Amino acid sequence: MANKLAVVALGGNALLRDNEKGTIEEQEKHTAETLENLIFLLKDGYDLIVTHGNGPQVGNILMRNDAGEQIYGISPMPLDICVADSQGGIGYMIERIFRNILIRHGIKRNVITIVSMVEVDARDIAFNNPIKRIGMYYTEAQAQQLTKDKGWVFKLSKTGGNGWRRVVPSPAPKEILNLELISALARQGNIIITCGGGGIPVYYDKNNEIRTIDAVIDKDHASALLANSVGANEFYILTDVAFIYNDFGLPTQEKLEFLDYNDTLKYLESGIFGEGSMAPKIAAALAFIKNGGEKSIITEASKLEDKSFGSKITMKYGM
Repeated sequence: MANKLAVVALGGNALLRDNEKGTIEEQEKHTAETLENLIFLLKDGYDLIVTHGNGPQVGNILMRNDAGEQIYGISPMPLDICVADSQGGIGYMIERIFRNILIRHGIKRNVITIVSMVEVDARDIAFNNPIKRIGMYYTEAQAQQLTKDKGWVFKLSKTGGNGWRRVVPSPAPKEILNLELISALARQGNIIITCGGGGIPVYYDKNNEIRTIDAVIDKDHASALLANSVGANEFYILTDVAFIYNDFGLPTQEKLEFLDYNDTLKYLESGIFGEGSMAPKIAAALAFIKNGGEKSIITEASKLEDKSFGSKITMKYGM
């Protein structure tokens, strides 16, 4: 009988905290703590695919782009190269640390990082409304000049106090490239790290050639697509809270632990989840269940092994 296959999406906080500088020591510490919590899946005989966010890291890469151009005249790299850069760097870090953890636990598994492209529709309506903020903050004058020189689109920061940031579209993922290879390697017992930052968005032109496009794919939606495409049994989204909550942060806050598809969809459509935080994770978890997944769990990494923790979404109520 084949092993169960789990896809685990590591949130940005699994690698780096908002109040930190982002040193490699900080990132390695959090990565090790997070990966330690995945060992129980391997001991239970699961095959494993790991995806990860890249928000802070790719933002730093873009800022280095800007600094290199302004100070040293270095030609900046386009967004797709920056995403690939972050995939390689973060993937290497996860792979190396995971190998060391496996050695300590006496587990023999290969760990493989695959820099991945993800197909999007170049006519996706998301391209009509860029909303994903990336890179550094600019003054209004700088933003206007960059719009003139490079055609970039800018929006004022959410608080308004830090300045203007470049925004890019966030189209829906359609297909994971090299999917057959990813699936085969995972089913052979190799731990796969892929779809970092949602993957590098690409599309096919009229000549059926792969082209890049300035965009950022939501990591959780790409991870759900990957999980369904490889026939994963379970999909885990690791975040900084142990449960999903109704009215989070309010006196009426209610923990939502065991959820079925229809009830969760009603909650999502009612707007009770944060649009920029929990709502995309809920939508990704629902997409996985709708398209054949058995169970999706949203929780904090340290609670993963405790079966009583985490918000669990299935097609029908209960486990």
